[in-house]
Amino acid sequence: MKNLIITGCSKGIGFEIVKSFAQNSDFNILAISRDIIGLKKLKRECSLINTDFSLHIISLDIALSKSILTIVEFVTTQFKGSLDGVIHNAGLLINKSFQDISDKELHQSFQVNFFAPFILTQKLSPYFNDGAHVLSISSMGGLYGSVKFPGLSVYSSSKSALITLTECLAEEFKMKNYKFNCLALGAVNTEMLNEAFPGYKAPVSANEMGAYIKHFFINGSKYFNGKILPVSLTTP
Repeated sequence: MKNLIITGCSKGIGFEIVKSFAQNSDFNILAISRDIIGLKKLKRECSLINTDFSLHIISLDIALSKSILTIVEFVTTQFKGSLDGVIHNAGLLINKSFQDISDKELHQSFQVNFFAPFILTQKLSPYFNDGAHVLSISSMGGLYGSVKFPGLSVYSSSKSALITLTECLAEEFKMKNYKFNCLALGAVNTEMLNEAFPGYKAPVSANEMGAYIKHFFINGSKYFNGKILPVSLTTP
């Protein structure tokens, strides 16, 4: 059994990633989100898919330092200090004019989209097993040279930082058999996208993307390290 942490699991892509993992029984999953109602729904749905699926849920805000400590404690106690991977899926999307973005929104965006994955990886890396895979979920808007859109300055900038972090960590740990990759997603039908872009219909469902991310997490580390891979049918 492999031990895996996934953030941002109460809805959308993260919810579907965990459900996709529930189709087999070779992973112990710790699913994290602030929304305990969404996490309980996830646990119920996963139990209907596979009664043998090992799913743990913790409701916390990964932007808080004490939350990181709680996750590390879980790994040391429940996972016995053994971790095979992390999927940094949690994200905050703000669609607002550059001039109107508040200091609070700026800090919140970077805290969720960049600082939390940075610190969580830093604190969990001592527990990585041989072959551990850290997969970050970024955005096409964070890619250098990609088309940029008004209103997404803070979102795209924070997701760009996550992309650079992935490349840096692959170099930082190149003497160990850890893999760091990043998927830059295009538009996916999620509540987060609908809130930011009301009425826009994305060509890919959260269910489809969740299944793809699960597949990449399991198989992508055999072929990629330090790579940023666009996953998009359209722009945005």
